[in-house]
Amino acid sequence: MSVRSNVIALYVLHGANYILPLVTLPYLLRVLGAENFGRIAFAQALIAYFVVLSNYGFNLSATRHVARIRESPGELSRFIFSVMLIKTCLMLVGFLILVGIVWAVPDWRADSWLYLVTFLTVLGGVIFPVWLFQGLERMRHITILSLSARLVTVIAIFVFVREAQDYRLAAGIQASAGVLAGLAALLVMPRLVTLTWEVPAWADIRETLSDGWDLFVSNVAINLYSSSNVFILGLLASPLAVGYFAAGDKLVRAVAGLLSPLSQAFFPHVAGVAARSVKEAIEINRRLLWLQGAFTFGVSVLLFFVAGPVVLILFGAELEASIALVQVMAFLPFIIGISNVLGIQTMLNFGMNKAFSRILVLSGIINLVLLFSLVPQLEAMGAAVSVVMSELFVTFVMAIVLWRTGFLKPLLFRQVHNS
Repeated sequence: MSVRSNVIALYVLHGANYILPLVTLPYLLRVLGAENFGRIAFAQALIAYFVVLSNYGFNLSATRHVARIRESPGELSRFIFSVMLIKTCLMLVGFLILVGIVWAVPDWRADSWLYLVTFLTVLGGVIFPVWLFQGLERMRHITILSLSARLVTVIAIFVFVREAQDYRLAAGIQASAGVLAGLAALLVMPRLVTLTWEVPAWADIRETLSDGWDLFVSNVAINLYSSSNVFILGLLASPLAVGYFAAGDKLVRAVAGLLSPLSQAFFPHVAGVAARSVKEAIEINRRLLWLQGAFTFGVSVLLFFVAGPVVLILFGAELEASIALVQVMAFLPFIIGISNVLGIQTMLNFGMNKAFSRILVLSGIINLVLLFSLVPQLEAMGAAVSVVMSELFVTFVMAIVLWRTGFLKPLLFRQVHNS
């Protein structure tokens, strides 16, 4: 498939991934109430740590590696089994840790079923090999499978979630989408690749772990200023404050998610081009930076001005407090749009994994400091300010690194790059 076809397929997918939850979100807020919605958001934020653990760095490192070896069936088979084995082991470790934590914290133990059913998200991430489909540039398959699973869960929410006490059921239904898509993907996978049943050697597993390590650290750091905002807010404030922030954050992230299809489609493409020509890959990223920057700036300005009516229409008057939060976070799509090209498309595709990882770790630490400083006084607004400041820091430092390494100028202006 061409890059254009992959982008179209992923836009359909991500449109569904963000639009369908926005369809159910007003219903859930009205049926469950902001407080129980906040409980679900807190559980999802906790489970997000285990998603990061089981995903390791494979969403990027494995995608990149598959793109490079997809013409070698034997090597590809060994790699697929290595990744699946590692992810399964990490999932089991994560489940044991979750059980131990929930049992040790009395307040969490009282709602243990909420955390256990939400853990289905981790299982879905393990058995759905998105990294393989992306590396093979078969995004249409991801779209069909994910969209079908999403539609099933959306229908199930409207049918089975009827009252406030159904919040555990609502969480389980939402978490099951990945499992349904993953089971279907396992049936489709043998049609896309010729699998030879070989047990991966320890050397294969070690190499796979090593290749994904820096990106795993980066993913942990990213989680420190994404899901951690909801999680720490839940620790320091009321479920109601979590509900206000989670609703506003979901709306902003849905808008920022417009970038994901471009990122996912271009990453393996740029990786392949960079192996042949640094100049050509930089030119692709230069055009992407300007186009994506202009588009996301316009989207962010629009989001700031329409935040009030959009929040009231989608969430109702009960969530009016989310309007100010959305306005504070409105420019996240623009900031993330710039950092995506600087970091993922450029730094990772040109061997700056360690610098990329260090930037995200440092920004994650800064975000935690801001959260613990601001949330006790400002609650949800403190979390909103923290995430914006952290994303600004990421973008600024990435620009400095690329300037020092000579990549920033050709990213901004058309010229010959000395490779």
